[in-house]
Amino acid sequence: MTTDSPGSLNRRGLLTAVGGATTALTGLLTTGPAAALTSTASTASAASAADVIRAGPPEPTAFGPVTVRPADTRYQSLLRGDNFRFVGRPDEVRVLGSTGQVVRAVADAVRSGRRPAARSGGHCFEDFTANPSVRMLLDLSPMDAVGYDPGLRAFSVQPGATLGHVYRTLFKGWGVTVPAGGCPGVGAGGHFVGGGYGPLSRRYGSLVDHLHGVEVVVVDRDGSVRAVRATREPDDPNHDLWWAHTGGGGGNFGVVTRYWLRAPDATGADPARLLPAAPRELLECLVGWSWDARMTERVFTTLLRNFGVWHERNSAPDSPYLGLYAILVPAHRSAGGFRMTVQIDAGLPGADRMVTEFVAAVTAGTGVTPSLEGRRTFPWLHPTTWPGSGENGDVVTRRYKEKAGYLRRSFTDGQLAAIYRNLTNRTGGPTGGMLLVGYGGRVGTVPPEATAIAQRDAVMKAVFHTTWADESDDAANLAWIREFYREVYRDTGGVPVPGEVSDGSYINYPDADLADPAWNTSGTPWHTLYYKQNYPRLQRIKAHWDPRGVFRHALAIEPAPGGG
Repeated sequence: MTTDSPGSLNRRGLLTAVGGATTALTGLLTTGPAAALTSTASTASAASAADVIRAGPPEPTAFGPVTVRPADTRYQSLLRGDNFRFVGRPDEVRVLGSTGQVVRAVADAVRSGRRPAARSGGHCFEDFTANPSVRMLLDLSPMDAVGYDPGLRAFSVQPGATLGHVYRTLFKGWGVTVPAGGCPGVGAGGHFVGGGYGPLSRRYGSLVDHLHGVEVVVVDRDGSVRAVRATREPDDPNHDLWWAHTGGGGGNFGVVTRYWLRAPDATGADPARLLPAAPRELLECLVGWSWDARMTERVFTTLLRNFGVWHERNSAPDSPYLGLYAILVPAHRSAGGFRMTVQIDAGLPGADRMVTEFVAAVTAGTGVTPSLEGRRTFPWLHPTTWPGSGENGDVVTRRYKEKAGYLRRSFTDGQLAAIYRNLTNRTGGPTGGMLLVGYGGRVGTVPPEATAIAQRDAVMKAVFHTTWADESDDAANLAWIREFYREVYRDTGGVPVPGEVSDGSYINYPDADLADPAWNTSGTPWHTLYYKQNYPRLQRIKAHWDPRGVFRHALAIEPAPGGG
């Protein structure tokens, strides 16, 4: 689901009216042809469709592989992901269309001693696929098939499929969906393996709670390359490899070429009952405030505190508010205003009432009436897949830096004061700010050791961001966001050390600063912030499945000493 798509309530115009210029990250909350798109049609209908296919023109051959080197006119266009701060210079880009092609490309990289890196949607916040040490970039975007696999009784998703394509295919074919992110342009490849979440996670849990299996191209100790299937079945000999892909983060163990999705409690063989049913309609409420004289520090911090306290009180797995998802987006004062978006399945009993109660709870005690408040109901698929929703910047403004943290409760008064200072100072700009994102609910029903996601009792995620256009502005923007983050977490060494309030950070929002002692003075290593007690198991899996260390980046999991 998105939080800033054109259409409802003329939202772009309304946001401009309150100065809501920071649209950069609201949709992150948070990735071709649809293969085997077979719904529950009758046998006769299926046979007729097959006859039509046989009578038609020949099926096109599989895409690729295509090799693009620096002299090729396509080379420059294939180097950039979503964040233009990072532009690699690999010896070649391999554009790939099948698992077999990936196996051969990785084998070529290993044989020639070149480091490979895989890119699906290209939305990584750091330089994991654009580092100078990456000599072969594997472009998986053509591998975008989504369909139903009757053999595994699960839905198959290739890594190049965007979240919008996944949502559309699941909805049109079977009326189901998954609790994944709100940015339809994000690729499934990295989003899934990092433990994706989104607007339906409070109600249905993390995306990886629905991950049944994964296909991964791995490199053995002798340099041989093969594709391995791993599932969540306890007796699967590759079960640990499946577990590592339930939040371990991309670029660590191999190249994912396919995911299989099925709800953990699903039974039977009817595809329409193997994943959560998609809502019929979405009720969305938009609330905006102006950065005028009435928005004092007391009013501002009261809004943020109320938002946090509501999530403390209403994020238990049995809360009647599990269907309500909200994002508060405090922007820098120079933006002129900021907003909050609330979404809920319009078909839930009392949906409109719950939104009203939530808005009242957030605004209680402020004495300030929002400069805008409106709500509207849409067919669910439209706002969920609107192109461009939630992207970072635009065709020009594509440089950004993000930092993040899990929250087990509301920020302290000292942290709220630090947020106010940094969002009203003279060094920030209109595209800088933060997001407070609702979380918790059914996410908390899964034990922290059951998947690689350790932060199972968090109730919110905080995201700090700034976006800009020109390389000449890099230093100023990086300095602002880094000082902002460090001041908010000043009492714990500049980072969200797990404790009463914070609970580390989210690997799908990678931040290499957490591994830099200049910015992390807590004594808590970066891997504890991301993985907590699950890191040693990830290290053992890394040692077993990537014994040669082929797959690595700035925040890569280190293999366990002595092997797996």
